[in-house]
Amino acid sequence: MLIVLHHSATAKDVEHIKKTIMGMGLKPVAIPGAERTAIGVIDNQGWVDDILLRGNKAIQEIIHVTKPYKLVSRDFHPKDTVVPLGNKVTVGGASPFLMIGGPCAVESRDQLMKTALHLKKAGVPVLRGGAYKPRTSPHSFQGLREGGLDLLDEVRKETGLLVVTEIVSPEHVELVADKVDILQIGARNMQNFDLLTEVGKTKKPVILKRGLSATVEEWLGSAEYMLVNGNPNVVLCERGIRTFETATRNTADLAIIPLVRKMTHLPIIFDPSHATGKRDLVLPAALAAIVVGAHGIMVEVHPDPERALSDGAQSLHFKEFDTLLAQARSLVAFKKQKLS
Repeated sequence: MLIVLHHSATAKDVEHIKKTIMGMGLKPVAIPGAERTAIGVIDNQGWVDDILLRGNKAIQEIIHVTKPYKLVSRDFHPKDTVVPLGNKVTVGGASPFLMIGGPCAVESRDQLMKTALHLKKAGVPVLRGGAYKPRTSPHSFQGLREGGLDLLDEVRKETGLLVVTEIVSPEHVELVADKVDILQIGARNMQNFDLLTEVGKTKKPVILKRGLSATVEEWLGSAEYMLVNGNPNVVLCERGIRTFETATRNTADLAIIPLVRKMTHLPIIFDPSHATGKRDLVLPAALAAIVVGAHGIMVEVHPDPERALSDGAQSLHFKEFDTLLAQARSLVAFKKQKLS
């Protein structure tokens, strides 16, 4: 339920309504706006009887929100959320289009530093790299784990780049959050609710990838877990879904980007590397995501993709990444949007 207050509502009115809501066994969430204040009501398991709120002169309108996700819905928060990533870099709303690049997995200091320096020279503000790598096969490279975190921390301090890495276990939240700037929850962990809850208790920016076969409602429900637990800094990431088609690694669901932008105020970025699984498809898919309204792109880049320990077939060489970056800048400029 969403309670919209009149312009004339006072702070005393707001507190009185919040106490009434708590007396109903529910949780009020104040949503201050430029023109008026609204109060969201959460923790209800179904329809809320609003009889105790009717007749309150400070209330202009009571809207019953039936969606299972509430805090991420535009019903509760109509304006775009801008997520601060650090070093004056933001994503969402009217922020500059965000570029994120880097290897699937951290393999060595040399590999990571070469990539970071190339990104920095190109003006890309965020480096991605996996320290913990949940893989389909237990025989595949599983990442350097804590050693990879140390390398990411070292490289971000030397280069000034922001760093994002995947977190796979609730027990690792504090450790990982201390070493990187942005957390990532991968497709396989999108519905790891214990992990979502723990990440929600941090204020660290987090990129939430869509699950392999997740519906939009399930995806936004996972984001809701983090907002309910106090973390508003959530960025959605479409990375393709599993369908009957095997010609590409996944099926890139580009239509979901403008749809999700209508449904939620959270920023949404696109991962063309996982969505296609093929190096030569990454560039056109990335450009298409810009056209349909993505707030950013996260691309896998490697100094020697043919020798990569993870996802080499979908990782771009430096020159290929530079080509993508140049075309992305031209397209973003055409759309009259800045590029970070």
